[in-house]
Amino acid sequence: MTVVDLVIPDTAASLAASEVASAYQSAALLSHSHRVYLWAAGYARKHGIRCDGELLFVAAMFHDISLAPEFDSHTVSFEEAGGHVARVFAAGAGWPSERRERLGQVIVRHMWPDVDVADDPEGHLLSRAAAVDIVGKNLDDFSPAFQDEVLRRYPRLGLADEFLACFRAQAERKPDSSAARAVKSGLSSRIAANPLDALDR
Repeated sequence: MTVVDLVIPDTAASLAASEVASAYQSAALLSHSHRVYLWAAGYARKHGIRCDGELLFVAAMFHDISLAPEFDSHTVSFEEAGGHVARVFAAGAGWPSERRERLGQVIVRHMWPDVDVADDPEGHLLSRAAAVDIVGKNLDDFSPAFQDEVLRRYPRLGLADEFLACFRAQAERKPDSSAARAVKSGLSSRIAANPLDALDR
């Protein structure tokens, strides 16, 4: 399996989601969003997990959108705010209400420690892929060649420092949020130990 095998869904919603993410996310967070999709799609292909590719891609593009200042919320966790932004986007894209709700759920659940693949394959894949990219969890699911190819296409661009700063800011303003819990549980140490940053050149 190579990155070339993992085609981004050729749909209007996928293209628009990529454009919106590009307009509002920093270069590091945008590259992270693309890597998350590749980790998720690659894991799905390797393990035969059937999923909605368009839904997964749009969720990957929007899962951290509320870390951008324009969509940052002072009242709810960033993943909840991101789910709301994504629902509005999906409404504009003409998605039916049930699918819009699924998109929001997938984004919220990417901060869950575990999502049952039988109940929510896209949520499972997004949660797992985000953990791969941020802290290197389950990185051994992917061959060294695949890891190198992902990083060549979408380098990390200082993600570790930027992401930790975002989470610390979220934690300070929202002490009951998922970001606050992550910071309290040693996120900085887990990020520092991520082997992907050592691989990235």
